[in-house]
Amino acid sequence: MSGGEVIGDIAQGALTARAFEPAHGEAADDGHTHESACLNCGTALVGRHCHECGQAAHVHKTLRAFFHDLLHGVFHFEGKVWRTLPLLAWRPGRLTREYVARRRASYVSPIALFLFVVFLTFAVFNVLGNPISFDNQGENVGFERGIGEAEQGAVLELDKAEQALADARAGKGGNVAQAERQVASARQALTVIRAARNGRLPDNIANADRPADQSVVDAINRAWAHARENPELTVYKLQNSAYKFSWLLIPLSVPFMWLLFPFSRRFHLYDHTVFVTYSLSFMLLLLAVISVLTVWAGTGGLVAALIAYAPFHMYRQLRDAYELSRFGAWWRTWFLSAFAVLALGLFATVLTLMVAA
Repeated sequence: MSGGEVIGDIAQGALTARAFEPAHGEAADDGHTHESACLNCGTALVGRHCHECGQAAHVHKTLRAFFHDLLHGVFHFEGKVWRTLPLLAWRPGRLTREYVARRRASYVSPIALFLFVVFLTFAVFNVLGNPISFDNQGENVGFERGIGEAEQGAVLELDKAEQALADARAGKGGNVAQAERQVASARQALTVIRAARNGRLPDNIANADRPADQSVVDAINRAWAHARENPELTVYKLQNSAYKFSWLLIPLSVPFMWLLFPFSRRFHLYDHTVFVTYSLSFMLLLLAVISVLTVWAGTGGLVAALIAYAPFHMYRQLRDAYELSRFGAWWRTWFLSAFAVLALGLFATVLTLMVAA
């Protein structure tokens, strides 16, 4: 056999081999790729995953593999959820301590759990519907009746003041300057009452004797006026703002947590942030459960027990997370409950200003 024939046979064999074996980077018949280097970053592979970027060595390229990855991702997350939720509900301090101590592979991270719970809570609220009734016809009738009576009284007072001024000027008794001030005051009162019927004060009255630091109060008053005009739109805006800016509860709450341990060097802002995020996640879940039970089941006794469990949950989380004594966790629970109300008030104020803007 000549050298040319040998070379031809070798080339033919190579072509035949290529027909049955996929080339480097091409898909095999089983839907895998067989690589010696990572397809993502090019690092030489040592094991089943790249040690630089974490991508799997063998990449699936079939439709069945796609749905397998989808189910794996869902159940992998669910596996973490079912390990996290029992601790969050009954041993929240242990969960907080585990995460702060960097033992995290088995649990859902605080921020991921918080975002998931926020989505779940507002989905529940949308399903249950708006619990606020806007049938305020009776309230409006009462308001109109009251404003009408106030206007009649202001008109009578103005007539009396003007008659007293006329008598003073005619020399029938009384101080003219004082009578003029009473007339001006009565006219101003009547103007305010008539303007209140339209939901807006005149600028010369609204800005009279007003300090410079009333801008926040003015914004809240405007928000209240808008809410009276269109309560459905106001609640819709508040719900959307609460959903979008619910993360603000975390930075608003962390400073209050720091106040519970102001001189401690063992705990840092990161520890308090993990504590607050897990605690808020549980409270939102508790609120969702209470809402469902109230609307669909109407079980008042169970709802009252769940509401009472909220401060006890704070106590358990404080005691285990910060390794406190019973007394130390007890008195901090009282302050934490008050701080929670303050944080919610600040959050509600921010939302009100956003709606008023």
